[in-house]
Amino acid sequence: MSVAYGIQLPVQSQSTLYAEPWEADAGPEDLRAVAVAAERAGFAYLATCDHVGVPRRLADAMGTVWYDPVATLAHLAAVTTRIKLLSHVAVVGLRHPLATAKQYATVDQLSGGRLILGVGAGHVREEFEALGQDFARRGAVLDEVIDALRAALGPEEYPEHHGKVYDFAGLGQRPRPAQPHIPVWVGGSSPAAVRRAAVKGDGWLPQGDPRDQLPERIATLLRLRAEAGVTAPLTVGALTEPLYLGTPGWHVGRRTLTGAPRSIAASLNAYPAMGVHQIQVRFRCRDRAELIDQITAFGAEVAPHLD
Repeated sequence: MSVAYGIQLPVQSQSTLYAEPWEADAGPEDLRAVAVAAERAGFAYLATCDHVGVPRRLADAMGTVWYDPVATLAHLAAVTTRIKLLSHVAVVGLRHPLATAKQYATVDQLSGGRLILGVGAGHVREEFEALGQDFARRGAVLDEVIDALRAALGPEEYPEHHGKVYDFAGLGQRPRPAQPHIPVWVGGSSPAAVRRAAVKGDGWLPQGDPRDQLPERIATLLRLRAEAGVTAPLTVGALTEPLYLGTPGWHVGRRTLTGAPRSIAASLNAYPAMGVHQIQVRFRCRDRAELIDQITAFGAEVAPHLD
């Protein structure tokens, strides 16, 4: 089976680190068009980010456009039929796990079982403080929240969890997820995040690690998982370099992979050779039409040559 490929949605989050200028004037119609194009091109998933509010000190870099991931995934579930719906990543420590479970179980039910729950610790202190959460303890809290979500997203109508931070039982939640098991992919590349993914995750979502650092990280991940006695399969992911299929007539950035589809496929095949199971790709583009052209060409001309 060849490596799977997914995409982080444009428009939905507009950090200056990766958003293209055209996204500033884009909206729901553009999101829907990109989602449909990605599904037609064989992409495995659509991904959305999560921030409740961005403080002024970070707004220049992060922007303040961050669509709610649950609402966005539910909206796009209605215009697609096959493609998976990934939160990359939900900062689940900001919210009570029963509230999170209610939202994402509903998305899974409405989409016919297409949710992948990507979770992360978060990094914006002001968000935690505004929502009454302990920023300093966010890692330890996330460890417990994952356990609580496993219970709350399981098959039981009355889930039960008894932890240091959260304690609940006897509260029925329906609808249940359509899937018997919601995959939980853990985001982050810090030592704590890698440990968390190894011990608690069904998958790992690194945060842009350079290629030369991935083999060591993956080896550590698998070693920690083996030491913890976890034998379930683990989906290892990677974020690729930005891509542009063909010869660009404009400056696409020095790190962008460009060229003929076969040469791009040959370069991307370094990822499965490292033990990566799914890659998340991003395309440089000047408007929605160019992005859809790139998505379509990738599915038709690059994907068949991925190992």
